[in-house]
Amino acid sequence: MTFVVTDSCIKCKYTDCVAVCPVDAFFEGENFLVIDPDICIDCALCVPECPVDAIEQDTQLSSEQQVFLQINAELAKVWPNIIEVKAAPEDADEWNGVANKLPLLQR
Repeated sequence: MTFVVTDSCIKCKYTDCVAVCPVDAFFEGENFLVIDPDICIDCALCVPECPVDAIEQDTQLSSEQQVFLQINAELAKVWPNIIEVKAAPEDADEWNGVANKLPLLQR
């Protein structure tokens, strides 16, 4: 099992989660974070750290969110690893709670 970053993270990209990950499983894109399923140890430490509730266990994904399992696996192989907290985008709070942000994902 693994944890998956979902569309709630798109354009919010708070990085609080990376500070608690014991295996450095997070990778960073322009406006989104992903978790490498091959690295994640299913510890769940990141889940309560996400202020926008963007992290879900793979077995708990809704049918609409299933696509994010593949997106996380794919992008974790090409994006750089992130292990330190960074400032969120200036407009992150404005994007919190906005639904259906997948078309805004910058690969």
